[in-house]
Amino acid sequence: MDDIVKETNPELAMTEQDYGEDPLAVRETDTYRAEYVMSFVEKWDELIDWDARAKSEGQFFIDILRSRGKEKVLDVATGTGFHSVQLLQAGFDVTSADGSAAMLAKAFDNAKDRHLILKTTQADWRWLNRDVHGKFDAIICLGNSFTHLFDEGDRRRSLAEFYAALKHDGILIIDQRNYDGILDNGFSSKHKYYYCGDKVTAEPEYVDDGLARFRYHFPDNSEFKLNMFPLRKNYVRRLMTEAGFQHIHTYGDFQETYQENQPDFFVHVAEKLHPEES
Repeated sequence: MDDIVKETNPELAMTEQDYGEDPLAVRETDTYRAEYVMSFVEKWDELIDWDARAKSEGQFFIDILRSRGKEKVLDVATGTGFHSVQLLQAGFDVTSADGSAAMLAKAFDNAKDRHLILKTTQADWRWLNRDVHGKFDAIICLGNSFTHLFDEGDRRRSLAEFYAALKHDGILIIDQRNYDGILDNGFSSKHKYYYCGDKVTAEPEYVDDGLARFRYHFPDNSEFKLNMFPLRKNYVRRLMTEAGFQHIHTYGDFQETYQENQPDFFVHVAEKLHPEES
């Protein structure tokens, strides 16, 4: 990466995670900026496995957006670009945002490798409308990203920013790990739908009601960590409702019906207004 670019954005020059002397005490929203160092980001796609993820996910998000006539989409948690690229290839008008400069740089390169150009903006959700302008038919916040918000005020503010960035009949799609299952029954994962890389281990090394610290182990024996807040499903649904969203439908691993302890992930689809009010 160009040295001038690194000097302009120091985040692109970081290669080592640093949680200080007590990693379990690091419970702040702004931590994510230092967690996604370039050395971690460069390996992230080994965890996702784009081909396997595309096969397991199928047309789920494309079908949801098309069935509701949505075209202009804001991907607020672009990561390395998987969903932005999928939606672009399906013909949607996509704007790609992320709080991590390293993730956005990798996403741009991933799209370019597929002969696509992403419209990217580095944006913190808490001030989303300061950096991203215009109104969107849909906002997607995927990849278990909402879990990086440790403070309830940050969650409420981010949801308010999402709400404001949507058109009057827009929809918000947020996913999350099944933290209810992890907190209540311990961790298990089928790696069937989301983190499909079968040579990468992703599992919690510590969990309490205010922290889920995950360890990511790669084939070359490198390890990285992420500190996240374990969001319970109904808590997220309540926050979305209190932010003004309505008709919230929750899927378990892309299925309409599920047993609460079975899914690895939940996907919430929420409408800004009742259909009859739009």
